Amino acid sequence: MDPERQRIEEDLRGLVAGEVRCDDTAVQLYAADASIYEIRPLGVVRPRSTDDVVAVARYASEQNLPVHARGGGSGLAGAALGRGIVVDFSHSMRRVLKLQTDSVLVQAGVVHGELNRLLASHGRLFGPDPATTQVTTMGGVAAINATGSHFLRYGTPRDHIRQQQVVLADGTTFIAGVHQVPKFEPEYIESPTTEERVERLVWQIAELIERNRTIINDTAIYTAVNSCGYHLRNVLKDGELNLAKLLIGSEGTLALSTELEFSTQVMPKHVGCMLLVFDSLDKAARAVQHILMVKPSACDLMDRRHLSLARELDVRYEQLIPGAAEAVLLVEFDGDTREQVDVNLNEVVELVTSTHHLAAEAHVATEASDNLLFWELAKRFVPTLHKLQGVRRSVPFVEDMAVPIGALPVFLRHLQDVLKHEQVTASVFGHAGHGQLHVRPLLDLSNPNEKRRMERIAGQLYEKLWLLGGTISGGHGDGLSRTPFIAGQYGPLVGVFRELKRLFDPDGILNPGKVVPQAGARMIHHLRSVVADVDRPAPATDDSSAAQPAKLGGAGQLVALQLNWDIDQVTHTARACNGCAACRTRSPDTRMCPVYRFAPREEASPRAKANIMRAVLTGQLPPDAVLHDSVKEVADLCVNCQMCRLECPAGVDIPRLMVEAKAEYVASNGLDMHNWMLSRIDSLVRFASRLPTITNWVFRNRQTRWLMEKILGISQARTLPKLAVHSFLDRATKHRLEHYDDDRPRVVLFLDTFANYFDTELTEAMLKVLRHNGVEVCIPTSQQPCAMPLITAGSLDVARRIAHRNVATLVEAVRLGYTVISTEPTAVLALTREYPAMLADDEDVKLVAENTQDACHYLWRLHLRGRLKLDFESQNLELAHHVPCHLKALEVGVPSANLLRLIPGLRLRDVEKGCSGMAGTWGLKKENYRNSLRIGLPLISEVRDGPYHASVTECSTCKIQIDHGSHKPTLHPIKVIAAAYGLMDLPFDAADAAIVPGE
Repeated sequence: MDPERQRIEEDLRGLVAGEVRCDDTAVQLYAADASIYEIRPLGVVRPRSTDDVVAVARYASEQNLPVHARGGGSGLAGAALGRGIVVDFSHSMRRVLKLQTDSVLVQAGVVHGELNRLLASHGRLFGPDPATTQVTTMGGVAAINATGSHFLRYGTPRDHIRQQQVVLADGTTFIAGVHQVPKFEPEYIESPTTEERVERLVWQIAELIERNRTIINDTAIYTAVNSCGYHLRNVLKDGELNLAKLLIGSEGTLALSTELEFSTQVMPKHVGCMLLVFDSLDKAARAVQHILMVKPSACDLMDRRHLSLARELDVRYEQLIPGAAEAVLLVEFDGDTREQVDVNLNEVVELVTSTHHLAAEAHVATEASDNLLFWELAKRFVPTLHKLQGVRRSVPFVEDMAVPIGALPVFLRHLQDVLKHEQVTASVFGHAGHGQLHVRPLLDLSNPNEKRRMERIAGQLYEKLWLLGGTISGGHGDGLSRTPFIAGQYGPLVGVFRELKRLFDPDGILNPGKVVPQAGARMIHHLRSVVADVDRPAPATDDSSAAQPAKLGGAGQLVALQLNWDIDQVTHTARACNGCAACRTRSPDTRMCPVYRFAPREEASPRAKANIMRAVLTGQLPPDAVLHDSVKEVADLCVNCQMCRLECPAGVDIPRLMVEAKAEYVASNGLDMHNWMLSRIDSLVRFASRLPTITNWVFRNRQTRWLMEKILGISQARTLPKLAVHSFLDRATKHRLEHYDDDRPRVVLFLDTFANYFDTELTEAMLKVLRHNGVEVCIPTSQQPCAMPLITAGSLDVARRIAHRNVATLVEAVRLGYTVISTEPTAVLALTREYPAMLADDEDVKLVAENTQDACHYLWRLHLRGRLKLDFESQNLELAHHVPCHLKALEVGVPSANLLRLIPGLRLRDVEKGCSGMAGTWGLKKENYRNSLRIGLPLISEVRDGPYHASVTECSTCKIQIDHGSHKPTLHPIKVIAAAYGLMDLPFDAADAAIVPGE
């Protein structure tokens, strides 16, 4: 840490109750957001209260340091970035303070989507809906006047603001609302009270507006939406100044908002939507004016590229939208009755198909699931553009233009001409109902020529935009990308903006460089680094199982890559993260990151991990930063659950990046005692299994558990499973591999630690089910546990040796036609995903990976081929089914649920309550025990209090967690299937088991 940052950290820690961090790792985490920019701040403050914000403002004013307010970091214009002190409101200031009949008072860090989930329970909502609702904070919504698809129904945040508590640059705090303008200029006072300061400020602003009213009116933008510049029209009326409205959209350049009161709206009773398909973008644009006559609540436009990507990623859209479609309009209506909604939908169909002959097809949603499917087309696939392969990426720099509705067809034609002239492909998505367009050209920002092309494209589009009466920012703010163009839009009004800024912030410390242009600033300044600053791979070593020894960095600082990939692949993976902040979601509709979910802080987000690795690769951090404890602490917040990889719109492989980071650290520094022990838990269990009686006594004795906590780091409060008297492999007879001439299915059973040493009954059940279905089974006794704890911890030297032995053991059987199966999804994930990533390119590794399946998936595929016996006995059971994260990571659906639903009498309820919180050995650790239970509480509570005889899950550690919090048994689906075949008994009598909720 440099001396200046160290001084700032020491000073601020004595002034604020919240967290202050100025170290290299922390400031790098806040150097980027969802935009294309990157600026490292001097430090980060996470305030707990308005008092902390006041203290930061006063300190920054005294030291002449810039202050940048930040919420979820989901902005696309770089408005939250700067070289000063970043104030992160999303960390601690996220309480709903007051909920009234028609309004709500929130702290700035409250997430928009979470607020609406709370309001929904009262039949209300906050209508303006930015696309990133699940991560955008209300402070961020206010900062850029963010709206979304439903502007036609709800308008903008400015329409609903009542008042807000703000902190000025000098630390003055007051409630900004509607203020009476003094009739005479208040006397200047050197040390004014808050009331005197506000009174003079109100008079000065009113005088500024009155003096420049002609300029304000002459430069007015008459588009439906406009977030460019400061909002000076219609805030001064009848001797009253509405400061609350004036501050909306000011991007933290005039004041810092800490609390905001908004009006709320009644939720619509009935909603219906449709997709209108067009064979040209021009026809879709011309149809908008006809649709608006029927007064829809939303009208969104999607172009051919958007639709093509949707068809590729989801077969449902392939069936719904023809390949020849050039554009689609998504139109929504709401109303008090279903009949009213249907009438409006049918009227639009008639208008655009029969009357004006514009739309080629119309698909009207008939059910709620159809509504969801149509809206997913609009919301899901814009971020997914980042999944496109190649060096050209979807770049948001002209993504927020808006034009008058009548000018939409003309501007779209000009847009296509500009893109054609520049030989650039772009995707077009827009809220056509209010003329707002999100255009994302595909560019390679590692190429200097492409950067210059950015400015040319923006200049050509903006010139036409202004001729048509449009605005460069409809709802994403000005930030770094549009502020340099504000003078082109407003001309002399920029001088008024500059004077308004001086009235609020005389020293210019609040988010400088945004809204008010600075001399020489260009949109291509401060672009995020995307080119790797590395040495190229060195020749391979003699150890064929080791990773290629590519090196990071120079000047004598070299860090060898530990996984089987090269520098370009690592860089591409890290760069693929566009910072959209989708991984910061805590929505119940997603799994995403369980660690971030219970402790929402930036370093816990998957995005943070990509930022760190990209910074190392591009030279923003020294190449040996991955060997530092601060980076290791961030990497350790990844538990390798793989959910971010699945749910990231861009599909960024954060888990692999973090295994790489951990492995580089461990290769240089090793592991501490507790992590060393737990990473080798498979070996510890194997040793303990030699004396199972003594071990089981140790597991349950209070004193010995205390000792285990000190030595192994396993929480003494954690309930541990009971070891079997003999491991399964110890008493198993090795089956000889044979090559059969018939087509009998045959499998190799790969055992995980739990099924081998603890739940041998599960392995017996698996064998019985397989043999009942005529499947030949081989169980190699030389197999070893999959080594996932070692991989997750980054101890790859040991893990690689184990993986190499397992591949050598299994590949012979695979070549004879055997399929490798396991009852443990984690083991399957290790064989199919982690081994190929860890070992050098090898045909044996690929062969094993391609022929390994989860046990239930194998049985389900057997059923699809008509080879699974269905002679099940009826089971009068009510079961809760938890799908473990690693089964989701295999991307095979829910084969166990499909199998269980074949059993007569069995009632299965899919319980989607997120991660169990165990995350392998993570939940065993003393320091993680309470947090593990917090993560798993929704799932545990549902199982414990729900009307179930038992729960079922494929994951052994999920079973340990659920059993820890519930008196009801947790079974592997294979056991239930075996019981239905009559091959074993369940550990309870369903006829006698009570399933009274809350028992």
